[in-house]
Order: sequence, then structure tokens, then C-alpha cells
Amino acid sequence: MRFAPHTDDDIGQMLEAIGLPSVDQLFDRIPEAVRLDRPLALPDGVSEMEIQADLEALAARNRSTDDLVCFAGAGAYDHYVPAVVWPLAGRSEFYTSYTPYQPELSQGVLQVLFEFQSMICELTGLEVSNASLYDGATALAEAVNLARSTPSRGRVLVSAAVDPRYVETLRTYGRGAGYEPELFDVVEGRGGSPVVGDDVACVVVQHPNAYGLLEPARELFGVAHAGGARAIQVFDPLSLGVLAPPGDLRADVAVGEGQVLGNHLHHGGPYLGLIATRLDDVRRLPGRIVGETLDVDGRTGYVLTLQAREQHIRREKATSNICTNQTLMAIAATVYLGWLGPQGLEELGRQCASKAAYAAQRLTEVPGVEPLFGDAPFFKEFPVRLPRPAAEVRDAMLERGYLAGVPLPDADGHALLIAVTERRTREQIDGLAMALKEVLA
Repeated sequence: MRFAPHTDDDIGQMLEAIGLPSVDQLFDRIPEAVRLDRPLALPDGVSEMEIQADLEALAARNRSTDDLVCFAGAGAYDHYVPAVVWPLAGRSEFYTSYTPYQPELSQGVLQVLFEFQSMICELTGLEVSNASLYDGATALAEAVNLARSTPSRGRVLVSAAVDPRYVETLRTYGRGAGYEPELFDVVEGRGGSPVVGDDVACVVVQHPNAYGLLEPARELFGVAHAGGARAIQVFDPLSLGVLAPPGDLRADVAVGEGQVLGNHLHHGGPYLGLIATRLDDVRRLPGRIVGETLDVDGRTGYVLTLQAREQHIRREKATSNICTNQTLMAIAATVYLGWLGPQGLEELGRQCASKAAYAAQRLTEVPGVEPLFGDAPFFKEFPVRLPRPAAEVRDAMLERGYLAGVPLPDADGHALLIAVTERRTREQIDGLAMALKEVLA
């Protein structure tokens, strides 16, 4: 799109319409002392070709997974995105469509979103899902709001092994909603047993957790239910090819980050918030919900349903302030899951788990490298203790072509969190171990 500035005639007509003699009169209320009294110090304009070259030069300063072997995770993962995903998700019917308020014009988008909801329910073992939220952290905050529906139960207990950025998002939401998330202890990298009183609304557990470790989720959720609280699980969608779904673990609400479902790393976003819950909670579920119905001629159709929950209908009484969501990312996730299928999801999970296990074995053979939490089970991510500060080691590994992991504050800054996806090969894992041995020598 080219920029066409207003002509003097355009400006004159607009000033006449609002009854002002000059543009300066628009800014009368701004004190002269704070007005800029000189032209902006901007460089001269350049051609489209020149600006493209300048932007490419700036972008070349980044180092990405195109030129680094990525073992970093901590919530954003370098999974393979099949070639089919974005040509379909990027079709103009999907790519430019906003919230489909007019179902008669939006049956394609609505049907895909209905399929997305159905897939998330099938993955989680729960009964109802929505058409997406912003990301995993805000999905958790929305789940906590859903759980705090009883006035006498307002406290929110959160495992200290939940992603700290999710906890910070909870604190932000909690300031307005009147709660402060309370962390319960972690024992050897996994959640200890919380004390659930009759004033507790919910217990939040991440499984696999922020260290990549598997939690005793069923037992923790049993403790929550024994105290009359709801159980909320933060889950990794790709782990559900090999791990029991949240519904089977007795979670009442499941939330997760959907970036792993056909979305690239994208420098941190846009990502995709997932949420699913029991049917009893459908009227407290935030965001858009697509329903299937029949029209007057008996044909199957798709519509936005239960909209009285939403802020564009009843702002003061809405279940959430969420309005727009991540429809495009949800469409990509639907294509991805449809392409992968149940067997593909299981195979992907097995590859992640087996390659991570091999990486843990090879890295802990390097002198001075130890598992941070002994033999605690993990899925695709695990922390190690290093003999040197983890940030220093990470920087040194960058020079050797490896994004070796994410430094953690644990172990006085000597802990490194390493993620292994299906993209990593045996040669790359062996190369990581050799490079780490050189750096630590």
C-alpha cells in the first residue's frame, strides 16, 4: 500500500468542516514550552528498493533457527511445521476474516473453528472448548477466573513449578480480580502437596512442568478435590500423544500454549491459547464458542453460540473481557492436527521423549554436567547443573552454532534448561555434547 498524503485542498476542506482557521489551532491546548519548534530529525526519503535493502540488513543481525541448532524451549519450541499448514491457513478466506458475526457469510471459518474445538476436546478428554484465547498464560488466567465463581472461595494455589511468566500473568489479572496467586512448595522439581482449605478456589499444576518434569498430577488433583477446590492443568498439547489427557487425570479445566501445533516461533508471537473444561462450566467459559445446528431447511450450519457470556453483548456481566482471539492460529492448529492424525501425534510424542532421553544421557556424560533433579521423569525438556554459570555457557555455545538452552535461576545460576524436539537428530545431539565438553574444558 502506498502512502498518499493529504493535499492542501483536502486540509482546507477538513478545517472548514470543523470550524478552525489552521492546523495549529488543533494543538492550542498543548503548552508551547513542550512543543517541538524544529523539524523532526529524520533522514531523507529513499526508494522502495533501498529501504528493502536496509531492512534486510537489519534482519540479518538476528540469529535464528535457520542458522543455529535449537535446544531452547521454556514455552516456545522448535517443532517441525508441515508444508501443508500455512498454504491452507493462509488462504484469503481465512487470513483476512475477522470474528464471523454473520454466519451466513462465514460457514467455512466457523466449521474449521468447530473442528478445532472438537479436536481440543478430544485431546484433553474434556467436554467443551472455545475457539481460542490469546496464549497459554492468558488462558490460565481465564481458567482461574472461571474457577473463582464461588464468593467464599477466592484463594488460588499454584505449584511453584508452573512457568514463572504464567504466574506473573496471574498476578496481573489478580490485581483487578482481588486475588494473589499463592505458590506451594516444589520438592525435587515437582509440586509438593498443597494444603487446600474451604476458602481455596483452585489448584494449578503444570504437567509437564516448567522444568519439563512429569508431575504426580492425578494425586495433586485428588488433593484439590478432597478440599472442594477445582483442579486446573497447564498442558503441552504434543505430550498428549504419549501421556494421559487432563480429563483422565481428573482436571476440571485444562489450558495450554498452542504454538507447538503448526505455528513457527515467530520471535515470541502471535501464539495460541487453549482451554477446555467440563460441560457444567460452559456458561462460564470465556471467548467465542462455535456451535453446530440445523437451519430451517434441515441443513447443518455453524454459528457463534451462548454469546450472552461475552463482553460485546453484556460488558458488565461478561465472563471475560476477551474479545478478538487467535482464530488464524487456531485454523493453523486444526490443519496441523488433521494432517498429523492420532498415530502421527503419538509418533511425534515418542520421538520427542526418546530423543530427549538420549540427549540427557549424552550431556550428563560430559564431565561436570549433572541432572538438576536426579532421575525425575521428563517429556521433552530437562534441566542440568553446570560447573559454570549457565548464561556464560549459552553464549559460548552460540559461537559454536548451538542455541543450547535457557538459563535458569536455580543452582545459583548454574542450571540450564534443554529442550529436544522431533527436529533434532542424533548427530546434532552428539554435536551439542561435544561442543559443551569443549566449552567446559
